[in-house]
Amino acid sequence: MNSDWALLREELDLLPGPVLPDGQPSWTLHDPVRNLFFQLDWASFEIFKRWHMRAPEAIAQDIANHTTLSVGKDDINALLQFAQRNELLQPPPHSAGKLAQQWQSRRSTWMQWLLHNYLFLRIPLVKPDRWLGRWEPRLEFLFGSTFLRLSALALIAGLWGVSRSWGEFTATLVDSLTWQGLLAYGMTLGLVKVLHELGHGFTAKRFGCRVPTMGVAFLVMWPVAYTDTNEVWKLTRRDQRLKVAGAGILTELLIAAWALLAWVWLPEGTPKSMAFLLATTTWVSTLTINASPFMRFDGYFLLSDWLQMPNLHARAFALARWDLRERLFKLGEPAPESFSTPKRQSLILFAWATWIYRLVLFLGIAALVYHFFIKALGILLFLVEIVWFVAKPLWSEISAWHLRWPRIMRSRRARWSAIALLLFVSLFCAPWPAPVRTEGMLQSSDVWPLHALEASQLQKQLVQDAYPVVTDASVFVLDSPSLLAAQAQSHAQWTQYSQQMAAAGFDTELRRDWQVLQERQAQAAAQQSAVETEASRYHLNAAGIGSLRDVDPDLRPGEWLARRELLGKVVGNERLEILAYVQEEDLQRISPGDSAIFIADGGTGPALDLKVRSIDQDATRTLTEAALATMAGGNIPVRSMQGFLYPERPVYRVVLDVTTPQPADHATLQHRWRGRVSIRGRWEAPAAQFAKTAASVFWRETGF
Repeated sequence: MNSDWALLREELDLLPGPVLPDGQPSWTLHDPVRNLFFQLDWASFEIFKRWHMRAPEAIAQDIANHTTLSVGKDDINALLQFAQRNELLQPPPHSAGKLAQQWQSRRSTWMQWLLHNYLFLRIPLVKPDRWLGRWEPRLEFLFGSTFLRLSALALIAGLWGVSRSWGEFTATLVDSLTWQGLLAYGMTLGLVKVLHELGHGFTAKRFGCRVPTMGVAFLVMWPVAYTDTNEVWKLTRRDQRLKVAGAGILTELLIAAWALLAWVWLPEGTPKSMAFLLATTTWVSTLTINASPFMRFDGYFLLSDWLQMPNLHARAFALARWDLRERLFKLGEPAPESFSTPKRQSLILFAWATWIYRLVLFLGIAALVYHFFIKALGILLFLVEIVWFVAKPLWSEISAWHLRWPRIMRSRRARWSAIALLLFVSLFCAPWPAPVRTEGMLQSSDVWPLHALEASQLQKQLVQDAYPVVTDASVFVLDSPSLLAAQAQSHAQWTQYSQQMAAAGFDTELRRDWQVLQERQAQAAAQQSAVETEASRYHLNAAGIGSLRDVDPDLRPGEWLARRELLGKVVGNERLEILAYVQEEDLQRISPGDSAIFIADGGTGPALDLKVRSIDQDATRTLTEAALATMAGGNIPVRSMQGFLYPERPVYRVVLDVTTPQPADHATLQHRWRGRVSIRGRWEAPAAQFAKTAASVFWRETGF
């Protein structure tokens, strides 16, 4: 008998469990102090059953004599360590001081407390066990097959009603995209989540489990409701556990079915809007979030119970880490658990999918935290998440490699892995001929716009759209009422003075005013000349050789025109250029004289060789080429304010000349094309590009 052997705590409960997938029985060990449950296989149960023997050899021998199991001393010592780690053993006499020291050492500092509660905080709000026990018998009809059949009929009737009012249904969706609609959605979502948790609570209570608390948990500041249903581990039947785990999702789906029927029959108003939200958006959120097995939500517990694998995440992660080490180093270590090959591969893929899902999710939450907090605090919280969820697991795995370093150094597979890593790092750090890709507009270098002058009227359009014109050719003829009146007035004055001068030889009084009349006639002639000069401006002429473009097809003679209204453009046919914009991080890789190519969108336009003519030294403040903005299908994010487009991030304008000889009929083609521009800039290593981008984002966001 081992005098140092500690007995199991007397308050532990041992409950029968479900049959394991390999056919052996199982038991559930319950720690009522911490409300924790541990699943025991047959061998562990037999060892704990003989724990009072206090000797591994005696326990192993008695198991061999009375069962068909073969248990070794190492198995018993492993179970002893498990019991010690989880505090399942009675403390030795006079150990109060040591236990107090252990408890004090486990107490976290205020920084650790703040960090843990920022990442995950659970706030119990109510103790619903008595209330659930009082109401569960009265709601027994909700668990019957009759109610499920009625819900299925309600769903069918609701779908039929919606099909007859599809236009109104889709219009309700558009109307809900308002502040009032979002507020109603938030209230409805909160109500549904309460019913979701009640579904878990009532189902667990129906099977005799205690539900000690319900409340809200904050996962990286994101609120999620929770119900403490740990006592479902007392249930022997697996189907009962599955029903408790899936009760919340089923509750929301049933609510959606009845809400769809309610939307068909309810009159217009807030109740109908809430029924619409219940029937459409809430059940989608529960399927995408609660049914996901990658977080510890309902979907995870459903999958875990269905596979009969408690601690599914931890076991899959351990298997994936073992598989990674074997693929990299081939150490020959035994797998953490023995599974069939298909199941082992599935668990490994599940672990990697969970890691990727969590990485994307936590990075997204970190970005939201950054944007919703003060920048300095946002950056700090962002770094906390990156360290906790990304760097810490990586460091843990690297530490495991460090413990195995002597064996890794002797592994041939490890040498090949090191060569592959060095090759990857070399490729990542070596310069690559990566072109600078952007979008640009192909257009003529010579464009002469034709604008109306003051408020005027179109008299004639002498050249049709897309037709060629020559220099100084008249394109539009305009009339102006004020100008016509001035012409008539000046002509009348000149005629009047001329007649008075002609009659001066017969009239003594007029002869005396001859000199005055002559001066007034000269003034009238000068005024008439000025009016005629002004009238010539209402003949809009081409400033160069080209084609008339961008004429409004609805423009007709006699229509009144606003001041500075654009009537069309004379586009030159001699020279073509590309107007493009590059990001700030790509600016240092290009210079005037670099070659490039242009491929029009859709592949229906021209493909041209280019050469960089000029690069702006300052970032563009407003984007004049609206076709390059994201709202028009381009690649430049902008915000629109008072009719101007402002780029969201710094972009620099680049002008490129077309060096490809143009065909004789190119003047008849479309005069503006949007397309992809690829500039053959200087070679750059991906590592340098990544570092520059990260530094640019950091300095921009920190405001330095």
